[in-house]
Amino acid sequence: MTVHAPSCTRALFSVAVLSAICAFQAAVYAASDSVSLSESTISWSTVKYATSAENGFVSGSLDKKTIVDRTFKTHVLENRYLKVTLVPEFGGRIVSIIYKPTGHEQLYRTEVGVPYGINAGNFYYDWLMVYGGIFPTFPDAEHGKAWLKPWDFKVVKASPGEVTVSMSRKDDSAYSAAPGRFLKGSTGIEATYYVTLKADRAALDARVVLKNPQAQAVDYEYWTCTTLAPGSDPNNPKTTGGAEIIAPIEAYSTPAWSANLSDGDESAGAGRSRFEKLRHFRNWPTMGIAYAAPDMQGGNFWGVINHDNEEGIIRIADNAVTPGLKMWTWGYQSFTNETDARKDPNEARPYVELWAGVSDQFFHRAKLPARGEVSIPETYSPTVGMSNVTAANENILINLSAAASGVNLQFFSIEPATPMRITLKRGDAILFSDAVKADPKNGNRISATIPAGGSGEQVRLTIATTDGRELIAAETKIK
Repeated sequence: MTVHAPSCTRALFSVAVLSAICAFQAAVYAASDSVSLSESTISWSTVKYATSAENGFVSGSLDKKTIVDRTFKTHVLENRYLKVTLVPEFGGRIVSIIYKPTGHEQLYRTEVGVPYGINAGNFYYDWLMVYGGIFPTFPDAEHGKAWLKPWDFKVVKASPGEVTVSMSRKDDSAYSAAPGRFLKGSTGIEATYYVTLKADRAALDARVVLKNPQAQAVDYEYWTCTTLAPGSDPNNPKTTGGAEIIAPIEAYSTPAWSANLSDGDESAGAGRSRFEKLRHFRNWPTMGIAYAAPDMQGGNFWGVINHDNEEGIIRIADNAVTPGLKMWTWGYQSFTNETDARKDPNEARPYVELWAGVSDQFFHRAKLPARGEVSIPETYSPTVGMSNVTAANENILINLSAAASGVNLQFFSIEPATPMRITLKRGDAILFSDAVKADPKNGNRISATIPAGGSGEQVRLTIATTDGRELIAAETKIK
């Protein structure tokens, strides 16, 4: 909405009318620079099924001929850049992130939920049902215990500049018929998922806090599950054939049952494959698991970019805390053979599922010390106009490359209203230095020529505020 300031010299307006118009304008501008929290509902269809008091699967129709609608209460955080929808009562999840400058969804949601893996021994309750979004899983692998349970919702802070809410749950129950490889009993771990949206940020900030209130250490696993489909129609979110996993890793490993994902090239090490091919969704032959090998090794970002429209969603975090990166898709056939989701429960699952874990693989447990606490800050940032990410932090995401002919920079500013100065240098030679305004709808691209005969094999980038505060710095080798 654009509001033009009225001319106060026009005789057509009385002082009272002008005051009212100016007050209205002030409210509009204030709203555009603020963040809000509201309540709503969301409907989700599932096949008709029944569970026991312990959440074990009892019965149900799996052919999607019997559909029931479920309605969840939602909490909606919104600023000028993002509309974020939370569903605390079904797994404490972020179910939607819409990037408002493009109007596109970043997360996947299943149209119709169908119970899966019943009595296969793969999941804690011996079955699972995919909904989607971003959600915490604990205290065990493979979606843990709390994916279908209600989490307690609280408003931590609500102001025009920031809204922070929390969703929390304690592991205080156990399923008597859990398959043998899962933890027995309850761990007592208390999990709180803080979600923050600030008025000036085009990214969502989150923080997972895990506490062990007991006097003895406990074995556990924690994974944040993300189902990603950036650049999607909000009414039909899905990953397309143009999706690429963006992660600063070179190799992956697979469990034995996913050996079909291995490319047979062990030049990256025994039991490992080079990641270059599997980055692309279209190269996943079927469903399966791939793990970053040996782990993330300190890389601080990963996510997905949809090359059909160059929109992406990137998680930025300290992966020394969450070194595990587990990757899953249902295979490219879930896209190419997509049918009406109400007809075939085994198709129409086109998304890329990436997990951040405190251990390197499922069923490789970590230990939470007595009275111990683990804090996992995360930022989820959309990207536009970027074909890759080579470096990222809580301020900026960049894609920097250089060849003998010149240097190319793509970047996305998480605080688009902040004025910036971009400097590109080779040795002491300045290739580019100018003030740049962030473009939240299209992203930013800068190219600069590299003069012949210069010194140095590296190009150095610095992005700073106009008053000199550094936002990000990076280097790239001239190829």
